[in-house]
Amino acid sequence: MEEKFLQEKEGMKNIRDLELIELKSLCKEEGFPAYRAEQLFSWLHEKAVEEYTEMTNIPKAMREKLAEGYSVALPEADLHLCSKMDDTEKFLFRLSDGHKIESVFMRYQHGNSACISTQVGCRMGCAFCASTLDGLARNCTTGEMLGQIYAMEKLTGQRISHVVLMGSGEPLDNYEEVTRFLRIISDEKGKNLSIRNITLSTCGLVPRIYDLAKENYGITLALSLHAPTDEQRRKIMPIANRYSLSEIMPAVKEYFKKTGRRVSFEYALVLGVNDGEEDRKALADLLKGEKGEHFPCHVNLIPVNPIKERTFAPPDRKRVYAFQEYLQKRGITCTVRREMGADIAGACGQLRRDGTKGA
Repeated sequence: MEEKFLQEKEGMKNIRDLELIELKSLCKEEGFPAYRAEQLFSWLHEKAVEEYTEMTNIPKAMREKLAEGYSVALPEADLHLCSKMDDTEKFLFRLSDGHKIESVFMRYQHGNSACISTQVGCRMGCAFCASTLDGLARNCTTGEMLGQIYAMEKLTGQRISHVVLMGSGEPLDNYEEVTRFLRIISDEKGKNLSIRNITLSTCGLVPRIYDLAKENYGITLALSLHAPTDEQRRKIMPIANRYSLSEIMPAVKEYFKKTGRRVSFEYALVLGVNDGEEDRKALADLLKGEKGEHFPCHVNLIPVNPIKERTFAPPDRKRVYAFQEYLQKRGITCTVRREMGADIAGACGQLRRDGTKGA
């Protein structure tokens, strides 16, 4: 009990924020052998323990010293909802400072996926998203991102094989912590999750897309496009006032060129806003390459999730599939996202917003 109190003390650092090389430096500073860092890293990420007492091959003196300054606690689930429609599970996690974030656990034939938050709230202002209604509170740390995954594995009893950075927040607006997360989650001495099974979704922070391309981690980049013209994008996505499509498209093509990874385009279909015949033609034209061909990409059509603070509604299925069929005839790989967790506050940020108001 005393150790748990120490872990939850306000201002205590999260030890899962540290990469292996940093744990080695910490061990050196504290006078512990360097090999203890790898043991510690394994306990934190391969076994995802929640208390230092579980680290049975770590000396008691070292455990006690670490417990004085570093928390090993995982986020606590304030709310855990299970869909009756598709076995999706949604969590509202409370962080050490009382802030709340949401995460989603989804079951697929290819494995279990986790959709995690990278920020508490969001400042991007996309009109169809509940995450941004109250603005940005703060960034999530690396340990808090990892903690969402480890906590969901413990609570569901299932291994997570795929991760999507597509919950609350704009991942590239928290670039340093997100890239640190990518390095730790894929480290073979820890969780060792395949980097190719990670997708990062961005609304289009152009300089950071180029930075990510240079890093060449090998993750899938998903651009939240949602409209085929700058004029339309500016109406629903404030970021379009900062970066035009003439800047964004070269950036995502450079990402493909540097990494060889096919880019995905997320397109939330909103009835009467971006789902018409002219819209699908403009989208197909936008995705053409320099020589008229379509560069390797994938369009993910998403019938918009209604949120009570907005009047947006999804088109009917016939209209959705007509949009898909047109793109496919134009040679563009296109799928319609399967609706997941619609009966458990499926819209981005809605669960956190409701939970925060009720707190």
